[in-house]
Amino acid sequence: MLELINVNKAYAGRQVLANLSHMLRSGEYVAIMGESGVGKSTLLNLIAGLDAPDSGDIRVNGVAISQLNDDAATRLRREQFGFVFQAFHVLPHLTVHQNIALPLLLNDRSTDRVEQMLANVGLQGRGEHFPRELSGGELQRVAIARALIHRPALVLADEPTGNLDPDTAHDILQLMRSEIKANGATGILVTHSHVAAGTADIVLNLTKNGLFQAQPEHRR
Repeated sequence: MLELINVNKAYAGRQVLANLSHMLRSGEYVAIMGESGVGKSTLLNLIAGLDAPDSGDIRVNGVAISQLNDDAATRLRREQFGFVFQAFHVLPHLTVHQNIALPLLLNDRSTDRVEQMLANVGLQGRGEHFPRELSGGELQRVAIARALIHRPALVLADEPTGNLDPDTAHDILQLMRSEIKANGATGILVTHSHVAAGTADIVLNLTKNGLFQAQPEHRR
């Protein structure tokens, strides 16, 4: 489903990713760990097509993202990708319900699933509230619900439980896993938490020398 082929990326003369290659199949859910600054978030942005590698290819179902024009890349992200970013990117002028429903509306699909997703992330009854009325942890749950609502083929999550208490984090991680598995999606979780990483099938360590499989320290 997802293939990284000799991906290189540098910023301000500093090599962040060098000759990175890896393949993920549909249905695989992996956690990526590594030291701060090693390039985990950069890698997610490249996979999402929000940034371009200096060289190498990133292929989704055999299609190189860098070879798509803007319209085709936007359509691919809208239809097949779900994102959870550290900064949330929740739209302030939309209600919670509208934020979560956005991927469905953009894909001309029914919004019937929104109320169930609100309940799944512990925000039932908050659909008509605006982001300014929510805490940081609640905003993170909105972002997670929005990423999963349209059952994307590829879920990308950058520290999705960083603002959540342990009990809520556990519930959200289980929800992400169950959604990814139920939909046969590919999931990538970037995290510093060994507990969070333990919910994935495979843990990969990102180093300056590439991605290497590690044994997770915790399973749930």
